[in-house]
Amino acid sequence: MSSHALPSDSVASKASLRTLLLGTIGVVYGDIGTSPLYAIKESIGGHQSLPIDEPHVLGVLSLIFWALLLVVTFKYVILMMRADNHGEGGSLSLLAMLDERTKNPRLHAVIVVMGLTATGLFYGDSVITPAISVLSAVEGIQLVAPEMGGWITYITLFILVGLFLLQSRGTETIGKLFGPVMVVWFVVIGALGILQIMDNPVVLKAMNPLHALVFLKIEGKIAFLTLASVVLAVTGAEALYADMGHFGRRPIRIAWYTFVWPALILNYFGQGALLLMNPSAIHSPLYGMVSTEWRLPLIILATMATIIASQAVITGAFSVTRQAILLGYLPRMRIIHTSRTELGQIYMPTVNMLMLLVVAVLVLGFGSSTNLASAYGIAVTGTMVLTTMMTILLMRLKWQWSWARVVPFIVIFSIVDITLFAATTVKIIHGGWFPLLMGAVLFITLTTWKTGRINLQETVENEGITAVEFIQQNQHLPRVPGVAIYMSRPTQGVPLAMYQNVKHNHILHEKNIILSVVSTNVPFVSAEKQLDLLPRDENLVRIVLRKGFMQDSDVPEALKRLPDSVLGFHLDPQTASYFVSRIHVQPTERHQNRQPMSMWRKYLFAWMVHRATTAREFFNLPHNRVIELGTVTEF
Repeated sequence: MSSHALPSDSVASKASLRTLLLGTIGVVYGDIGTSPLYAIKESIGGHQSLPIDEPHVLGVLSLIFWALLLVVTFKYVILMMRADNHGEGGSLSLLAMLDERTKNPRLHAVIVVMGLTATGLFYGDSVITPAISVLSAVEGIQLVAPEMGGWITYITLFILVGLFLLQSRGTETIGKLFGPVMVVWFVVIGALGILQIMDNPVVLKAMNPLHALVFLKIEGKIAFLTLASVVLAVTGAEALYADMGHFGRRPIRIAWYTFVWPALILNYFGQGALLLMNPSAIHSPLYGMVSTEWRLPLIILATMATIIASQAVITGAFSVTRQAILLGYLPRMRIIHTSRTELGQIYMPTVNMLMLLVVAVLVLGFGSSTNLASAYGIAVTGTMVLTTMMTILLMRLKWQWSWARVVPFIVIFSIVDITLFAATTVKIIHGGWFPLLMGAVLFITLTTWKTGRINLQETVENEGITAVEFIQQNQHLPRVPGVAIYMSRPTQGVPLAMYQNVKHNHILHEKNIILSVVSTNVPFVSAEKQLDLLPRDENLVRIVLRKGFMQDSDVPEALKRLPDSVLGFHLDPQTASYFVSRIHVQPTERHQNRQPMSMWRKYLFAWMVHRATTAREFFNLPHNRVIELGTVTEF
């Protein structure tokens, strides 16, 4: 995923189209661009192992051709890119758009479940992609040095560990290599495909969908199982939609139509042509397209391409995690900015370490790209099904499309997505259980934090008295010079930090501000609309800081934009005193909340509260100006 984020309609005016196209090819298409390493091999020579003859090869090629046409081109490139939330795409953007349009509580609950499930499956895809991509590239070593076969797993782990360790340096430096390397990759695989097709042009017949239909009819169950491997050719399609706001829909579409799609089709058809002439190449058809002396350079190029594909999904995981935090579905985590100029270039140590551990377990546990292929497809197809369902709702709720326009979309894409998903479910016992398990764990984590956060706020905040009344009741207390800023959620009640300060220190500041940081359902909020002063009292000012879910919550930087004439006094964000609450949660069965939670989920929530990044770090508060007041709360 990209390292910066801008609304899609304004991107083209801020950078040259050539630069955007280069970045798009390097970042957006890294995942789907490395699928030729394993898609044909697994579709024809995987666990179901098809006869390598003209009917079967043409049938598989036809399935891949039409999968790319229907799923990637028609669904994502043409249709899904219309579903943008102020330029941003992805399942969380869809959830945010539908959330503000849905009035029915039951439908709202269904939409939330779909959006969070898709997010959970995305994380499954994010850890499988680096493992299968790098493994499939490194496995080519066996062709030039068979004695190195036993070292493939360790070489893969070495590359992946190095990649994850480099994340702290940011993607700015390595990002400059993304585009050029991937351009070379697509040119090479496209050229190799042309050479093979020239030797055996019969494979061009596969563009006729009849070959796919005949294959499905003749082989029946085996053909159905083959669809689970054909899905590998469209992995990464979700990135086209998720990365829309990073480069703009025009560069993504141009790159796909004129460069990426043709290169992929040519290579897939070229691999098919090679197999018809040399069936023994099924063990590694991509590397079999070159002579022995050129295999090592191709292996090196493929490894670089898979590292880029892995880098893209790792960065994407950072971006999605930040969105989930700002939308209130995950606890605060440490976010490190690795660029002074690009907002989206971030590094999240916790996410990075967890991903590395899971990827290492996958490589050691599955051992080969063939075994990992069984786990790969179900995360992709599950996300595709959920995206389709949410888009259908968007058509009706936001776009106000008639059923006459919606039904054809439902029929075509529901059949395609559900068929592909059903095909991948047969591989659950062979590894498909992993992304489902990971998706379930993430879903439980996201919903536990959201529910627990709502219940905790109800528990600790006293709505029986307003903050203004509280200050008036304590007018007799000594006033100390300066400005006190109390971090709190939007409420008229007394912030816990203010209550604790008065209770323990028996003082009030001359000027008091209650500051609430609110994440909106849009990715970006312009600077002039971020700060909102609520009706004020002479002793108290309430400020709401609104941020988009793709923006950071830098409180001092935002407060600098408040003129003294508006506040009525001078505010220096670097010298004000910031009061924040640190709540230690004590789970108990005695406490009943509005939204009931089982004890094990209460303990999970308490653990997440304990591990959450402090407000000082998350809101970038001045280190020596923060007063943290703690309390133990039964929950």
